[in-house]
Amino acid sequence: MDNLLEFNREQLTKYIEQFGHKPYRAKQLLRWIYHFNENNFGAMTDVAKSFQSTLTNNANIHTPEIISDELSLDGTRKWLLNVGVSNGIETVFIPEEDRGTLCISSQVGCALECTFCSTGRQGFNRNLTSGEIIGQLWLANKLLREQENYSQLDLEKRIISNVVFMGMGEPLTNYNNVVHSLEMMLDDQVYGLSRRKVTLSTSGLVPAMDKLRIDCPVALAVSLHAPNNNLRDEIVPINKKYPLKDLMSACLRYIEFAPRDFVTFEYVMLKGVNDSITQAKELIALVKDVPCKFNLIPFNSFPNSGYKCSDRVTMVGFKKVLADGGIITTIRKTRGDDIDAACGQLAGQVQDKTKRSKKISFVHNN
Repeated sequence: MDNLLEFNREQLTKYIEQFGHKPYRAKQLLRWIYHFNENNFGAMTDVAKSFQSTLTNNANIHTPEIISDELSLDGTRKWLLNVGVSNGIETVFIPEEDRGTLCISSQVGCALECTFCSTGRQGFNRNLTSGEIIGQLWLANKLLREQENYSQLDLEKRIISNVVFMGMGEPLTNYNNVVHSLEMMLDDQVYGLSRRKVTLSTSGLVPAMDKLRIDCPVALAVSLHAPNNNLRDEIVPINKKYPLKDLMSACLRYIEFAPRDFVTFEYVMLKGVNDSITQAKELIALVKDVPCKFNLIPFNSFPNSGYKCSDRVTMVGFKKVLADGGIITTIRKTRGDDIDAACGQLAGQVQDKTKRSKKISFVHNN
């Protein structure tokens, strides 16, 4: 059976034409799948019976199965989703007064080994398909609408207004599937999201950043976390391949095509590691030519992390130095930490092909 969530508008049109159905049927089908969140072809009331029969016999709308569904005290909702062979990914919805943000995963685990991230600690298994990426948005949208008792008459009300690729995985190492899913999110006949409201977060894969700015520029967030190469080499190892000078240049090139005229730098606050006033001043010098904002992220602990979060006074002082240097800076409010849904805590269930998790366990136990 063919999963229709894998097909964009053009692909879906070609798919149904091979069964002898007219192209306008694709637009009709997209409306049912994405606007009405319908996965039962028989319930698509204005679809011809012959077309329903073709779909039923050849296709489905398949999303990852729900392993667990947790609701935080602050309203954050986290799903652990099964993507086969005991592998799980996590997807998080964060409601706020002016928007609803869905944080989605792009891989089962992550291959980049950032030392402060629980996903990175447990290794990597595989890339998600475009259908598994879009499936997270489709499933979350359906469940949230059911939670709010939304009817078909409420379709103009968006529960999910923003999507961020900040879940499990490095999106740019799964480039083709991520870009395919981005294009579907932006398509007016699918989700119709604004480029400004879809954010891709990367640890700094410079060649892929340059390709994305041409292929499908969306809002960009860069996981920076250090003001110099020596420290970033240690905590964000991809920096050894793409050092800070190259990364800053790539950010400038990206801004020329981006829907926003700035890059957001994410900076996790690690006590005694990257949180000194001197390091804040280094950051100002580093990004002086790059239009940017900083998002300071309180470190969220996990077993055997080896790190502690900077205290509040230190974070406020760090923020003040950046702000006095002319950089708009915020301290991210921690959401969903009571259900391990906060930044850096997403773990899922990974059958680790890299064997990294076993190696780390050995180090901590010896």
